[in-house]
Amino acid sequence: GPAGSGKTTICVGLACEHLLAGKIEKIIITRPVVESGGGLGYLPGSFHDKIHPYLVPVMDEMSKYISSSGIDYIKKNNILEVCPLEYMRGRNFHQSFMILDEAQNATHEQMKMFATRMGRQSKCVINGDIEQSDLPHSMRGALEKWLETLSDIEGVSVVELDFSDIIRNDIIAKILSVLE
Repeated sequence: GPAGSGKTTICVGLACEHLLAGKIEKIIITRPVVESGGGLGYLPGSFHDKIHPYLVPVMDEMSKYISSSGIDYIKKNNILEVCPLEYMRGRNFHQSFMILDEAQNATHEQMKMFATRMGRQSKCVINGDIEQSDLPHSMRGALEKWLETLSDIEGVSVVELDFSDIIRNDIIAKILSVLE
């Protein structure tokens, strides 16, 4: 869906709902780290400090469902795991709600690696806006291809949002419609 249509809001809300209802034991959140300059290695601080800015939008949404002390608790007890996409290989996430946010910035290989980490009794949500990729043109298109290819598989659902779904601010739909 387009900017402001609630992609992150919906998947984070569902993850929190599943956690609070006891349907899952863990929430896994990731986003592609798309650099726009010097790269993560040049940012000051620990690895957590470097990845934090990429995940602020997801954590902002989570704070609508879980208190800040609750978020601190689930982080400290490894119930909420912020896992950089680049470090997921070889992992298994059972009884988890996995979120790949901003998937338009993920390559096909990254998306495949993410989806194949899904363990037993887990849910996996991949969201993004194919119109807002920050990848070089030669690397774009994975999310769009996945939408086309996987929509007919039993157990896979595709939800497409459009300008009428924009909840952030009504003016966004007007701006996007004239820019297309």
